[in-house]
Amino acid sequence: MGAPTWKQYFIYQADYQHWANEVLFECLDRLDPKALAEPQGLHFSTIHQTVDHILVVSQLWRLRLQGESPIVDYKRLHHPDWRALKTALRQEMRGLQHWLETKPEAFFESEIAFRSSEGKARRNWVRDVLTHMMGHMVHHRGQVSAAATRLGTPAPEMDYIFYKRAVDAALTQKK
Repeated sequence: MGAPTWKQYFIYQADYQHWANEVLFECLDRLDPKALAEPQGLHFSTIHQTVDHILVVSQLWRLRLQGESPIVDYKRLHHPDWRALKTALRQEMRGLQHWLETKPEAFFESEIAFRSSEGKARRNWVRDVLTHMMGHMVHHRGQVSAAATRLGTPAPEMDYIFYKRAVDAALTQKK
């Protein structure tokens, strides 16, 4: 079997993001729900606001990849209900994965044009946008994980290698 294509790579990455979010949610579910809304010294202040930001930015970039240029207010909380936020992020990651599965290989080698949050015309390679999306989620999940650990939860093991081991174990068990 040859090296994965860009398409396969980003489908795996979307699946990894979903898996890592689940690991993080399992960790966060151990916290007192009030802790999710209290300032934790994060860029977006609270755990809840930071997870909301992960979702909103993922939605923004997916819409840009689909040819839209929405304007987003990063200062407001878009999903005030924690359970609804978790559900929406789960759906967004699975939706992204399924959407990527429908795209032809050539899409991943193409460029997109969009308007930035400041209204400026921009162009980027699809693979660079997707790399940014995946890295952005990892970055903010790491911040949330550090805050949760500081609040007393065990540190969640969300590294990609743990995802690969879980996938390999599931495939072995299926055989």
